Amino acid sequence: MPQSVNGFTVHETDVLVLGAAAAGTGAALAALEAGRRVLLVDKGKFESCGSIGGGNDHFMAVLNTDAPFDTTADFINFYEKPNWGLVPDTIRQWAEVCPHMIEFLESVGVEFRRNPDGSYMRSQGFGQPGSWWILIKDGEKLKTKMSRRILEMGAECLNHVQVTKLISQQGRIVGAVGFNVLTGEFHVMLGKAVILCLGPVAERGWTNSTGNPFNCMYPPSVTGSHFVLPYEMGAELACLDTLQGATLFPKSFGCPGMNGITGSGAHGLNAKGERYMLNYHAMTEQAPRGLLMQGTVREQLRQAGPPFYMDMRHIDDVTRDILNNDLMPGDKATWFEYCEQKGFDIATSPMEIEIGSISMEGRVLRNKNFQSTLPGLYVGCSFMSFSGAICGGYLAARHASEEIASAPVEFLALNEEELNEEKARVLRPMLDGGDTTYQLFESAIHQVMNYYMGYTRNEKGMKQALASLERIEKLTDDLRAENLHELMRIHEGLDLLKLCRLVVMASMERRETSLCTMAIRGDYPDPDKNLADKILVIQKVNGSPKMHWEVKSEYLR
Repeated sequence: MPQSVNGFTVHETDVLVLGAAAAGTGAALAALEAGRRVLLVDKGKFESCGSIGGGNDHFMAVLNTDAPFDTTADFINFYEKPNWGLVPDTIRQWAEVCPHMIEFLESVGVEFRRNPDGSYMRSQGFGQPGSWWILIKDGEKLKTKMSRRILEMGAECLNHVQVTKLISQQGRIVGAVGFNVLTGEFHVMLGKAVILCLGPVAERGWTNSTGNPFNCMYPPSVTGSHFVLPYEMGAELACLDTLQGATLFPKSFGCPGMNGITGSGAHGLNAKGERYMLNYHAMTEQAPRGLLMQGTVREQLRQAGPPFYMDMRHIDDVTRDILNNDLMPGDKATWFEYCEQKGFDIATSPMEIEIGSISMEGRVLRNKNFQSTLPGLYVGCSFMSFSGAICGGYLAARHASEEIASAPVEFLALNEEELNEEKARVLRPMLDGGDTTYQLFESAIHQVMNYYMGYTRNEKGMKQALASLERIEKLTDDLRAENLHELMRIHEGLDLLKLCRLVVMASMERRETSLCTMAIRGDYPDPDKNLADKILVIQKVNGSPKMHWEVKSEYLR
């Protein structure tokens, strides 16, 4: 039972899962299967939080069938790219646990589409050699079904708690501090192992054509704490320079469905009605997402757009019906309202698309057992997509459960002075605030990132971005919150600012236009073969970020 200690509610558990979306759900499942107590903590509500809370239309997996490129070896060969921070052993684990995750999803009532012969209906996408994407029916109901089962299995959940700091004892991460964004109650969560599942994609640093940073592909509530919290404790981060994503959206919609669209055979058209991706990649519209973006940006630079379109009129009726009536609304429930307001039908007219906002990704470095460079802290958000999230969370908690079974962990007395300092820091904008609102603070970040860190960039502009972000940081002590919601938004903005600074610094170090990311560097327009097998690692040392290049280490084997 929770205890009250000097104004904090203290919880103790075996496996503490920070973040309760797809990765957190997978982590809870593994820990429960291992017979461990589990506490899930999330700023939202377990039943609806995360990307998966809004629905999903595909689950990626190799199934080791006779289909072309459907083996674990094919999976490893595709994802083993140094600039992605993924290596064979962890990719193999991802592939091997996929069938168990599919089994779990089907057991809770998730329905995968099947062909007449009973096999899964699968599509190909984003540069992958095989048809790895299994189509999901009624994907908007996924999270409710998953969370209900996890709660039935005995997991505890702490909803509406924003995590603000990790707790270390004797060199091991053993918990976190956070506050309830609805009540203001402060919590200390202790776990013999801590699984980091706070969301690896922060998209709110930029805005799209609507000017609304919440009209985006990934949850706008994710602003970088997945990286900032471990960074502040000395963890090593990597790939902030290459894992900057973007995609194409139905114009002004904010949710793409582009995997289903391109995987169904749609044709991308420029303003002249030409299939422009024929000029940029052998797989045309099914090219890797970053190169699809690069091709679109290059078309824009040569004044062949906007507008751009995805043409689905030639797709067979059955496939187009599934795309329109199941996959697209499964990604975002307002699809039909959007089509009505736009006045178009994908069966009769091309759909206008736009280049969406950029997202910041990366890796919290972890070894083959998914443990970060900080003992006790495991990384659940290790791979991309719904599949990667739930499988990565599952694998992290499975390894963590094995570790604490072999080496018991005891909690020490809490450092109340440290806790009170953190509480005072968190509450300062409400108790002793200045004149700067969270809206002004975050808007300034958007202006800097939109202008200097867009789809095309250069070193001079990025240096100016750093200088501007440093000036914004000086407003920290002037931030004001009138209520708990504004306090939450302020701490989201502070995490966002820290992550943006790290991403800009990392991007300056990679002096090339990488094939792993969508950004084009005007001052370095070509790939650099000398960087092909290297990743950039960044770590806080003596209060400042330090960077170095690595090929392999204990955390990249």
